Amino acid sequence: MHTSPNGHIPANVPHDRVVDVDVYLPPLAAELGFHQAWARLQADHPAVVWSPRNEGHWIALSGEALREVQSDPERFSSRVIILPKSVGEGHGLIPTTIDPPEHRPFRVLLNANLNPATVRGLDNSIRATAVELIEGFRAAGYCDFSADFAELFPIRVFMAMVGLPSDAAPMIRHWASCMTRPAMPMTFEEAKQTFFDWLGPIVDERRADPGDDMLSRMLAADMEGRTLSRDEALRLCTQVLIAGVDTVVNFVGFVMVELAGSPALRSQLIAMEGNLIPAVNELFRRFGLVTIAREVRADIEFHGAQLKAGDMICIPTQVHGLDATLNPDPLTIDFSRRRAPHSAFGSGPHMCPGQELARKEVAIMLEEWLRRIPDFALADDADVSPVAGIVGSLRRVTLRWVV
Repeated sequence: MHTSPNGHIPANVPHDRVVDVDVYLPPLAAELGFHQAWARLQADHPAVVWSPRNEGHWIALSGEALREVQSDPERFSSRVIILPKSVGEGHGLIPTTIDPPEHRPFRVLLNANLNPATVRGLDNSIRATAVELIEGFRAAGYCDFSADFAELFPIRVFMAMVGLPSDAAPMIRHWASCMTRPAMPMTFEEAKQTFFDWLGPIVDERRADPGDDMLSRMLAADMEGRTLSRDEALRLCTQVLIAGVDTVVNFVGFVMVELAGSPALRSQLIAMEGNLIPAVNELFRRFGLVTIAREVRADIEFHGAQLKAGDMICIPTQVHGLDATLNPDPLTIDFSRRRAPHSAFGSGPHMCPGQELARKEVAIMLEEWLRRIPDFALADDADVSPVAGIVGSLRRVTLRWVV
């Protein structure tokens, strides 16, 4: 990822649409906060703007523009979803870089393993994992939430689903970070190849002797008269692992920082115990995280901008839920909102298949945390400055409470 401006403004880009924005760490994020910075950008600029960074690309800043880009593969292709385009060309993971209808068989595999019925069957194991982790530090009156909980809880749940040892999670998360953050020890291509090298023997073993885990089921499943090829299996399984070890980990950090500063929100959640899903939906609306992109298929006019075939348009999914024309007072968390539009899980044909699992994990985590630690605050050594990357995150969330 190259964040510096390239200095070249294409002829189809008027100067009043040019905004110097690094989409992996927007201006004022350190001063205002990650989401507040995106809300400011959105309020101050048109629905579609051009940034000279990351090799130059458009950005959809309004909720409606963002929704259209995600939901219209006829105009906006998923062939390249990472900026800069020179890096995204080598992404190739599936099904995220395949357009309809070719992506459908792969989505069917994912949906079959992440449907609501399957997720309901995980309730007890998710709850047990949350309780075990919380009880491990509750008596101390302090925790590094990032290291002691966030980086362990959703990953342990997910690693059990895919039948991989939990002690492999830090390694996998490091590789995933190298594919989603700038200035990491490995390039995108190096990290992807490392994933493939590690997964190859696992894929071969589970083809020969499948278990009852998610990876085995996908490898053995009938996919319109065939099974996944080895290359498809590597590209699909790598995408699954990246998604499973990153997004929820970072999301709960933002949530706990907000709750640490708001006794009123904590009290509301405690009163809702057993029915937290509506509240969790509002939290996902408020704390969208993922910044990806699409490739423009043909010359079009889009929200007053002239887009050319081959241009890239960035879709920072967080701006959908923060659009004040769609969600009044969007930075305020209001658990009474119903059907508030957002794109925390995307929209259109590539909507996240793991959204039910994510909602369930967060709801159970909040129930068990607030039952045991109802009053807590940020610790003095917390560092809640944002970290640059495709998935928004905070540097270090530490919490304290009275035992």
